[in-house]
Amino acid sequence: MSRRLAQGLRAQTAVIAFGANLGDRAATIAAAAADLRALPLVDDVRIADPIPSIAVTLAGPDADAPAYLNTVAIVRTRLAPSVLLAHLHDIERRHGRVRAERWGDRTLDLDLIAYGEVRSDAAGLSLPHPRAAERDFVLRPWLVLDPEAELPGAGRVSRLLAALEAAR
Repeated sequence: MSRRLAQGLRAQTAVIAFGANLGDRAATIAAAAADLRALPLVDDVRIADPIPSIAVTLAGPDADAPAYLNTVAIVRTRLAPSVLLAHLHDIERRHGRVRAERWGDRTLDLDLIAYGEVRSDAAGLSLPHPRAAERDFVLRPWLVLDPEAELPGAGRVSRLLAALEAAR
């Protein structure tokens, strides 16, 4: 993207989920957060303290799998959502992410949860993230950063988290 074109883009708020269950999870998340802060056209990166969670596999929660550390970052960016997602995938690769198995163990997982009010069902870019409203390990740290947060199309994050807790 040319600098001239990027200067014309309006900054958007993006929500990015971090997860890691292999290796030094905390160090990997901290390094990935530093990588995120270093991206061009990304400003005001705020990240919640990581929380532990049980691994979720295709078969459901798996207490025998290595536990995850998860967190959320809120950023302001002028990168297009597809460009931001490409950068997130590059950060994952630099931290040893191998996409061998869907929902398998990983050194780092970065998901673009929301990008302003943008909605997309394009191949490779689902916005907002289709399972974000079902994941307390996404909603809980997001709520810490922004008590008034809303997941586009699903509602207030506080209400979504309360519904998950009530269903337990």
